[in-house]
Amino acid sequence: MRISERVQGFTESVIREMTRVVALHGGVNLAQGMPDFPPPREVVEAAHRALDGEFHQYAITWGAPRLRRAIADKYRKLYGMDVDPDRHVTVCCGSTETMLSTLLAVLNPGDQIIIFEPFYENYGPGCIIAGAEPVWVPLTAPEFTFDPDRLRRAVSPRTRAIVFNTPNNPSGKVFSRPELETIADVCLAHDLIAITDEIYEHIVFDGLGHTPIATLPGMADRTVTISGISKSYSVTGWRVGYAVAPPDISVGIRRAHDFVTVGAPHPLQEAAVTALTLPDSYYVWLREMYQAKRDLLLGSLKDAGFVTFTPHGAYYILTEVGHFLERYGIADDAAFAMWLVKEVGVATVPGSSFYAHAELGRTKIRFCFPKTDDVLREAGERLQKLSR
Repeated sequence: MRISERVQGFTESVIREMTRVVALHGGVNLAQGMPDFPPPREVVEAAHRALDGEFHQYAITWGAPRLRRAIADKYRKLYGMDVDPDRHVTVCCGSTETMLSTLLAVLNPGDQIIIFEPFYENYGPGCIIAGAEPVWVPLTAPEFTFDPDRLRRAVSPRTRAIVFNTPNNPSGKVFSRPELETIADVCLAHDLIAITDEIYEHIVFDGLGHTPIATLPGMADRTVTISGISKSYSVTGWRVGYAVAPPDISVGIRRAHDFVTVGAPHPLQEAAVTALTLPDSYYVWLREMYQAKRDLLLGSLKDAGFVTFTPHGAYYILTEVGHFLERYGIADDAAFAMWLVKEVGVATVPGSSFYAHAELGRTKIRFCFPKTDDVLREAGERLQKLSR
């Protein structure tokens, strides 16, 4: 075989595969987490101004100065974090590349890294590319809690870091402060780095708030906080993400990022400054808008007979579908997801794509709801076919 052993085990992203399949068959795409409505008008206008300006060449590799300053100001204002734009902030091509560059920066071949599952599908391949061994700690439904003792037992002399995503894709879990304190205690006791994917930080429901683990005592110097503009501002195609990290780790992230992508698109970095300086009222609207969409789709799923796990953040709903598999004689989640596209006209994501132990997701399906209400209602009407 002419491809490397490193990538032989990789498959097409299941999420993006389902988008491709629904495009062939027609139907409603509740698979890939990309909004079907426009970004804030101010942000689009800022992009136009940047394209009309002089931002057509490379920005500084680790990020345009105005954007790094805006990121630092955001973390200071929202979370009270002391962030230096020149020493702590690295801008990358989306949070996915930010995560990969971070893994390359902190892991050596043979290191172990703890990851909670279910997890966003790119984390596993990122570890393989970095030559590290993932060690999985389960999040248990319905609240997707973890066993603190299980987490402690997962640590070995080779463990280097803990990765987690809050709010979580695919479960919608928002890690509580006591849970963050448990993770912090493990990191401090064993000299580990916390790598947190916080891309959904502004999409939190039910009166909950978002707490970066970097704000806990002793964690600022051992946390890489990853976020970006894709989800909060409905610009998933712009690919502007960033890491906030201690200076020595930032050096490593910047070196990896430089040779992975060189830099994120310069005009879109400039426009991102406007996104990060939107008023507080925008984030109130964002939370209320997505909570209403969550409730709309949740109601349709329950009416159709799905067993749902109510998400408290992000814009996904994980469901249990074992009874449907039995009713229709379908083997597993992957086959059921294809059946839903072809027979019902709704694209979803098989739950097993979010688990290293595929059997844990064999009876689960993930829906996403960053769609117009009309699209969500159409999906709900199609899914009622299952309740008959």
